[in-house]
Amino acid sequence: MSAPMETAARTYEIRTYGCQMNVHDSERLSGLLESAGYVRAGDAEPDVVVFNTCAVRENADNRLYGNLGHLRPVKDGRPGMQIAVGGCLAQKDRDAIVKRAPWVDVVFGTHNIGSLPTLLERARVQDEAQVEIEESLVTFPSTLPTRRESPYAAWVSISVGCNNTCTFCIVPSLRGKERDRRPGEVLAEVGALVADGVLEITLLGQNVNAYGSGFGALGDAPDEVRSMTSGGQSAFAGLLRACGGVEGLERVRFTSPHPKDFTDDVIAAMAETPNVMPSLHMPLQSGSDAVLRAMRRSYRQERYLGIIEKVRAAIPDAAITTDIIVGFPGETDADFEETLHVVREARFASAFTFQYSKRPGTPAATMDGQLPKEVVQERYERLVAVQEEISWAENKRQLGRTLEVLVAEGEGRKDRATRRLSGRARDNRLVHFGAPDEPVRPGDTVTVEVTYAAPHHLVADKPVLDVRRTRAGAAWEARQGHGEAPKGVSLGMPSIGRPAASSSGADAPVTGCSAHS
Repeated sequence: MSAPMETAARTYEIRTYGCQMNVHDSERLSGLLESAGYVRAGDAEPDVVVFNTCAVRENADNRLYGNLGHLRPVKDGRPGMQIAVGGCLAQKDRDAIVKRAPWVDVVFGTHNIGSLPTLLERARVQDEAQVEIEESLVTFPSTLPTRRESPYAAWVSISVGCNNTCTFCIVPSLRGKERDRRPGEVLAEVGALVADGVLEITLLGQNVNAYGSGFGALGDAPDEVRSMTSGGQSAFAGLLRACGGVEGLERVRFTSPHPKDFTDDVIAAMAETPNVMPSLHMPLQSGSDAVLRAMRRSYRQERYLGIIEKVRAAIPDAAITTDIIVGFPGETDADFEETLHVVREARFASAFTFQYSKRPGTPAATMDGQLPKEVVQERYERLVAVQEEISWAENKRQLGRTLEVLVAEGEGRKDRATRRLSGRARDNRLVHFGAPDEPVRPGDTVTVEVTYAAPHHLVADKPVLDVRRTRAGAAWEARQGHGEAPKGVSLGMPSIGRPAASSSGADAPVTGCSAHS
């Protein structure tokens, strides 16, 4: 009697749009699917395509439905193929997605990503679309299986949701109120990641430095939270300091903070904790007090610049990046000049700049004073020009400096031609450097001297001063299943969500809630 034929595992592909939270969720979705027996499709046509969507970008829905339309004939020619839509746009549009694109098999929301494998199987068995949208979080995403994209750098979610009510932002209504993870759970995940070879973690939340508010009154908070806040420091400052005690963890970052919650004790924790990196992404949105008031952003220009001044005093080499919205309803020429003033005063290393666009469901969408496209475009171009000049000048200040660079995978588009490798300095600046004589792997570190500065990157073309082989490099090598990485190959970290340019257009990655944080 012949042995039964094995059935090939079903393959999947995840297409991610939006912020770091979406990127992190996609790692969870990959882990869930692989735990359920699916395998990544690679170059082949997948059996399951999952869209993890964003509702923040202008024309986000048009982009989704355009991609769904392109997949329809593919699905018609592949019996058994399935399409799933999740993320913020799914949470917002719900069953309207299936009505508009009836060839979609599964729609799931931001609160129940863990349901995806079950919903796919139910859709297959019942031969009908499954739409499941929960109104509140079912399972904290970090408790779900994960397939991380990088073996040496990882996201660690410390909270989900947001308690702010910015008039331009739809995220709180889609992600819900803030819910925080207990510090012990966060630190346990960090420890497990480090044991797995990770050198760098990024603490992630829609409003990351409001961490602790999700526990309610301090008297009702878990003992570990009360212990962490003893002496009056905030829970987030305490968490940063606790990360400093994780042996083997070399780099800690966080995104995105909110100026209203950014306290002096957080600055002190950054300055006094050696593995917390000298980089800060601090969304500005506007430099005008009147516009900030209309945005319902509870800080003003003076408060914002005061934070920047304190950070630079405590951490002189900090690279500070930001988000700015141009053309918010009612913005006058004088308001815009206030934004330019803050940009010149703050001297950001880079900025994500956005032209305001209406997002249905937000208060700003129905405000008076919507500006003509040509006015917004002109202001946007002026802002980009100013920030480009500042970014270049700030990068020129790095000339001659010796930097430690964490070698990355896939950062530099020209690296293959120039025989350079790429990575991130401790302040998160992108550095291209000449390949050393000895083999170097993503996750290893090199010490280099900066020889050239461009607005969006640095170059170090002198011989590499030092190569340090790390556990993270060994973890990368183990994932490849072969020996040393060949020299001269483009190497870089996943760049989604990392400020890499001093200005950005419609397709730039969003940071945290970014222009919406």
